[in-house]
Amino acid sequence: MGSQHGHLVPADDSEPAQQSNRIAVRLLGPLTVVVGGRTVELTTGRLRTLVAALALSAGQPVTVGQLATAVWGQNLPVDVRRTVSTYMARLRTALGAESIVFDPAGYVLRAVPDDVDLLRFDRLLDAAAKTADPARAAELVDEGLALWRGVPFEGVQSAWLETTEAPRVIDRYLSAVEHRVDRLITTDRAADLLPQLRQLTTRFPLRESLWARLLLVLDRCDRPIEALKHYELIRARIDVELGVDPGQELQRIHRELLGHTLVSSTAVRAPGLRIVPRQLPADVNGFAGRAAEVEELDDLIGGGDARMRSARIVVIGGIAGVGKTALAVHWAHHAAHRFPDGQLYIDLRSHDPAGAAMTPAEAMDVLLDSLQVPAQDRPRSVEGQAALYRSVLSGRCVLTVVDNARDADQVRPLLPGGPGCVAVVTARNPLTGIVVSLGARVLQLNRPTVEEARQLLVNRVGVERACAEPQAVAEIIESCARLPLALAQVAAASSERPLSDVAAHLREKCG
Repeated sequence: MGSQHGHLVPADDSEPAQQSNRIAVRLLGPLTVVVGGRTVELTTGRLRTLVAALALSAGQPVTVGQLATAVWGQNLPVDVRRTVSTYMARLRTALGAESIVFDPAGYVLRAVPDDVDLLRFDRLLDAAAKTADPARAAELVDEGLALWRGVPFEGVQSAWLETTEAPRVIDRYLSAVEHRVDRLITTDRAADLLPQLRQLTTRFPLRESLWARLLLVLDRCDRPIEALKHYELIRARIDVELGVDPGQELQRIHRELLGHTLVSSTAVRAPGLRIVPRQLPADVNGFAGRAAEVEELDDLIGGGDARMRSARIVVIGGIAGVGKTALAVHWAHHAAHRFPDGQLYIDLRSHDPAGAAMTPAEAMDVLLDSLQVPAQDRPRSVEGQAALYRSVLSGRCVLTVVDNARDADQVRPLLPGGPGCVAVVTARNPLTGIVVSLGARVLQLNRPTVEEARQLLVNRVGVERACAEPQAVAEIIESCARLPLALAQVAAASSERPLSDVAAHLREKCG
C-alpha cells in the first residue's frame, strides 16, 4: 500500500483496527489519516487538502468543482477534471483502491461520518443543544471537546478551509468551551478554567463572551482586582481596534465588580449552545428528471467557497404545478453538505387557498425563532429585524429556501447578506425587484419532457402497474399536461385502481 505519495506507520494503540479497510480522519488538530488501524502519512500538500475536503462530506459525494476549489482556490488548472482525476488516483494509491469511489455526483470517501472527528464533534454538539437533560448535555459537550487536539486543519493548505470551514468550526468550539465554563464556574473546579480562558482570550482578543467568563472566574477565585485590570485591557483594545465601548454584558460585569456584587452572579447572560437548523422538508418521493436544472443550480451556487459563486440568490420561476418547490427541496438536500451552518426553510403561502400569505413581519419572526434569537432582543420594525437577521448569519454558511413567494417586497427582508449564505426562492411571478437591485439569477422552469413525466409517474405508481398499461400512462401524462404536481396528485388518488380507469376519468373531466 505504500507509495511515493504516502506510506503506512503504526497508529496509536488507543485506536486499534476494527476493520482492515476502515478509514478515520482527524481534522481537529494536525491532519491524521488512519486506514485499517495504521496511520497514512501523506507527504504531498494537495493530497492532504483533497482528503480533508472529502472527509468533510464522508460517505457523500463531493463534486469535482468543490475539490478543485478546495485545492487550488481561484487559480484553477487548465483541465480541472483531468487534474483532479490524476490526484485522486494518487490518493487512492496511498489510502487503498476501495477507499474512494466515483459517483455521478462526484467523489466519495468511504468513511463513516463518526470516524471523522470534526463530523462527530458537530453531531455531539447538535445532540447536546437538543437534549433537555443538563447532565446529558454536559457529557456530550465534554465528549466533543475531548476530540480537539489543536488548531483545526493544521498541515492543510487551503484558502477555502481557512475562510469558510475553519471559522465555523472554531466558533462552535468556543461556544462549547463557554458552555463548559458556565457549568463549572460555581464548582470547586473554577480555578482549573483559568489557564484555558487566558489562552483563548489571547488568541481571540475581540470575543467578548470569553472575556466575560474570564472576569467571572477571576472574581469567583477571589481575584476581583485582577478581573478589573483585565476589563480595562479589553476595554482599551476594543476602543483602539473598533472605536466602540464593550458590549452590555461586559459593562454589566464591570459595574458589579466595582460594586462588589458579582460573586452572586454565576453565569454570563448569553445564549447556550447553538442548534444548527436543519429545516428542509423531506426530499420529494419519486423525484425524476430535472438533471439539467440541478446541474445549473450547482453551477450557479458553486461549492463551499463563496468567492466561486456566480449567484447568492436564485429565483426558480414557472407556472403553477411545474415543480418549483420539488426542485428547490430536492436540490437543497443534494447540496446541504455545502452549508454546514444549517438550512432554513420557510413557506410564504402566497398561493395557499386555505389561508392568507405570510407577511414579511411574520416571516422574520419564523426565521429569527429558527436561529434562537430571543424575542426580547428583536427590534420592533421589520427593517430592524432584517438587519439583525443578516447580522446573525454574518460569517456563517447557511442555505435559506424561501418557498411560494408573491413579490419582491415579501422576499427582500428574508435574504441574507453575507457571502457564505445562499437563498433559493420559488415564485410564480417574476421577482423583478430583487433581480434588478440584488442581481438575483433566474432559473425558469419549463414543463418536464414526456420521458421525465413518465418516469415521475412510474416512480409514483410502481413499475409493474405502469408497464402493464403503457397506453393509460401516456394518456394520463397528456391529460395532466406533463405538470409534476398534477401527476403526483393523480398518482396519490389512483391507489390500486387500474390506470385505464384513471385515464378514462381524466378524459371525461377534461372534456
